Amino acid sequence: MKRSSLLLNIEYRAISGLSLLYGVRMLGLFMVLPILALYSSHLEHATPTLVGVALGGYGLTQAILQIPFGMLSDRIGRKPVIALGLMLFIIGSIIAALATSIYGVIIGRCIQGSGAVAGAIMALLADRTREEVRTSAMATIGMSIGVAFAVAMVAGPLVAHAFGLEGVFWCTALLAALGLPILWRFVPAAPRQRHRDVGTDRSQFFNMLRRPDLLRLDFSILALHAILTGCFVAVPVRLAALGIPASEHGWVYLPVMATAFIGMIPLIIIAEKYRHMKAVFTGTVISLVFTLTAMSLIPADSWLLVALLWLFFVAFNLLEATLPSLISKSAPAGTKGTAMGIYSTSQFLGASLGGTVGGIVSGAIGSSAVFGAGACLALIWTLVVWRMPEPRYLSSQIISLGPLREEPERVLTERFQSIAGVEDVLVASDEGVAYLKVDRTRLDDEALKQPHR
Repeated sequence: MKRSSLLLNIEYRAISGLSLLYGVRMLGLFMVLPILALYSSHLEHATPTLVGVALGGYGLTQAILQIPFGMLSDRIGRKPVIALGLMLFIIGSIIAALATSIYGVIIGRCIQGSGAVAGAIMALLADRTREEVRTSAMATIGMSIGVAFAVAMVAGPLVAHAFGLEGVFWCTALLAALGLPILWRFVPAAPRQRHRDVGTDRSQFFNMLRRPDLLRLDFSILALHAILTGCFVAVPVRLAALGIPASEHGWVYLPVMATAFIGMIPLIIIAEKYRHMKAVFTGTVISLVFTLTAMSLIPADSWLLVALLWLFFVAFNLLEATLPSLISKSAPAGTKGTAMGIYSTSQFLGASLGGTVGGIVSGAIGSSAVFGAGACLALIWTLVVWRMPEPRYLSSQIISLGPLREEPERVLTERFQSIAGVEDVLVASDEGVAYLKVDRTRLDDEALKQPHR
């Protein structure tokens, strides 16, 4: 009993500490979104195109280095890699804070993104948590990202108003620096283990790239974050055209995003509980086409923009929440970690693409055209997902095998496959677990406890 209590305490420290680290890092990346387009005019060589590159610059280095950093953590340890990532983030923040030209900010943002430690954080969390609590632990990390985004939308304009653009970057450097003692003193260390549900498995990598269902979802997250980052090239400018001071933009974003979160909850229930995922997902993508088109057509000083922003964030929140669920449903047993690695890489590539293209379009045509470009991408996205089959409502489950008693993996696999409700199995004897995809409406829980005994 005492051992169980100690284990739960260690898990709590791991989950809370790593969620805080992840959230702080994303807060630093997000705080620039609502303010860079407005606070970059004093920078030498600043143009809408280069502002867009600076907004999305972190995404390119993040996408390139995320999987290599995860693999490096398998070799030299999780904490050293996470610490390296935080140090790179601090260095990038300082370079951006000291920059006198937009090129310095771009370099700083790219170095910020080069500390691509998302995979290492997830791997350490998996190392330190039991199989039965790992899903909720990962969900906590996801919540920390959502909270960081909401806080950044308010904090970014407030900090920029008080201390300028450089103050925002100094703030992000300080937050990252505070993360280092949290990492070394609060987050418990753990022996490195292999987790196919978290880490990238090189042997599975190309198989994941050959699956149309997963590629469709990878394109979806790329398009979603391209649209989001591109919009933030234009939205701050349009809010300023309404006469809203830059320091008060956060108080527009906060109620819009908070009520949009509430607004998407009924749609999540319809999609997940009542199993209308395809209709809700496709309908939401279509709604983005119309919302972005309307944003591009309304006058620059129209307050209708705020209502359209609300619709945009309802769609964004819904898609941001459902896409990881769809990846989990679609990935074969034991491949979720690899599938999520490719998915996350696509997400950051989307941010880089959206910032760059949004900046080019804004500089060449104007801010309204940025929304029009987003609408065109959303239309392409609609065509990509239009023939998407209704996803199978399967859940992932990890079963600890205990001593294998020299039984071949093939025998154990056949035993699991014979159980009602088990749709897919991967027995990983090197990890001492079996990864299952199950239909919980038909699952024989009692039989599930027996085949590996």
